[in-house]
Amino acid sequence: MMLKKLSLAIALVLAGSSAFAAGTSFEDFTPMTGDVGAGTLPEAAPYRLSSPHFSQMTIVARDPAQATRFDSGNYDMHTVNENGPEAGRFLFTVFETGQAGIQRTDLRTMQTETIWHSPSAAPALDSHKSFDASRWTPWGTFLTAEESWSDPAAVPTSHYGRLFEVTNPLAAPADIVIKHRDILPRVSHEGLAFDKKNNLYFIDERNDSHIFKFTSANPKADNGDDFFAAGQTFVLRVGNGTVEEATGAATWIPLTDMNGIALPGVVVVTDPNGLTAIDGRATPNLPAFLGTNFDRPEDLEIKTLKNGKQMLFVATTTNNKVFSIDLRNDTVKLFASRDTKDMATGAPVGAAFTSPDNLAIDADGNIYIVEDQPGGIEDVWFAKDENNDGVAEAVGKWASLSTVGAESTGLYFDPFKSNTAYINVQHPSSKVDRTIMITTPCQKTKGDNGHHYGHDKGHDKGHDRD
Repeated sequence: MMLKKLSLAIALVLAGSSAFAAGTSFEDFTPMTGDVGAGTLPEAAPYRLSSPHFSQMTIVARDPAQATRFDSGNYDMHTVNENGPEAGRFLFTVFETGQAGIQRTDLRTMQTETIWHSPSAAPALDSHKSFDASRWTPWGTFLTAEESWSDPAAVPTSHYGRLFEVTNPLAAPADIVIKHRDILPRVSHEGLAFDKKNNLYFIDERNDSHIFKFTSANPKADNGDDFFAAGQTFVLRVGNGTVEEATGAATWIPLTDMNGIALPGVVVVTDPNGLTAIDGRATPNLPAFLGTNFDRPEDLEIKTLKNGKQMLFVATTTNNKVFSIDLRNDTVKLFASRDTKDMATGAPVGAAFTSPDNLAIDADGNIYIVEDQPGGIEDVWFAKDENNDGVAEAVGKWASLSTVGAESTGLYFDPFKSNTAYINVQHPSSKVDRTIMITTPCQKTKGDNGHHYGHDKGHDKGHDRD
């Protein structure tokens, strides 16, 4: 859909019309109102969808008995192998449980296998807990990380909060190699995102926490050993850092030197396994390293405009907000909140927009916001920022989950198939976690903005420069 067409559609909706023109793109939909209701749809097809052109089907369903493979459930974030051999063939997701693991689905055969899992359950010293992130690296490997870390006063210090790299993610399960990349501070991880310079952004997922950036000393490395061998970690400070969830001009405050060594005064802890690490939760609260507090920052996504400008989006759950950060000039804006207009009504969306958690970007550069709410009242919202200024003009209810006891996680638009998305149904009361594939009838053609995942087809209003 061209921008003029979408502009007209939004204008019509805000003027009282309830529908977009029918089409085959994910952005062609009728914004919904109301709740779907818990248990009103079958678990195999659990979403109320906003267009009759959208279809859904289960492609992975957990066997709670784990009769044929280890599958501890709580399916979380997704990625495919975005580059390298057989790019786009495999879908990866992780288990956000006390005995974490990684599964891989062959999108040709639709066969799923667990390629790695923790040898023990928490709190064993050799355990791995609450894998959440799934991110493909620029050099062709898979990253995940633990959404679990201790408060500064905790005794003993947690042995979690770690980033892991699977260095050979296409290998047979018996040959998988997973490495702890200990140069990053320990935090409760969720979103991970690389910009075009290969800076790695991450967060600490809790109230009064922070947004971080790791800049490798070897950003063009073709392997993780070299990329993570040395580099500098920063925390985001907006203004003087004293105003919670502030917007405006920001700076990145270093916590380490360029070799990854903690700067004097940084809080360094020793975990129960005897490993030392920077405490990424305690350090940004110190005056010398003060970072701006955000309440439960969770997922991250980066949107790239045609002129090369990149914007980092951050969902913060507690206060029902999503922020944008212009990475060209380090300016933070409020992208979406309860004050944003609802496409279906033209009024502020209000309490219908609650606990934004996951983020995703479709082939047209549109941002999607997934709520952390129970099935029956949980929604996925479409957001549009037509002039790419980092502030959404409106949001519209795009999908709603009905599964009892569940939430949606890991919405991911396939970068090789513009008509395909994947989303997980996590921790349902039935214990049958699912991966759902959502499709539109056909892919967009090359001339209609096909295959440029995460890139918006418009320009921002600034200068065309890096």
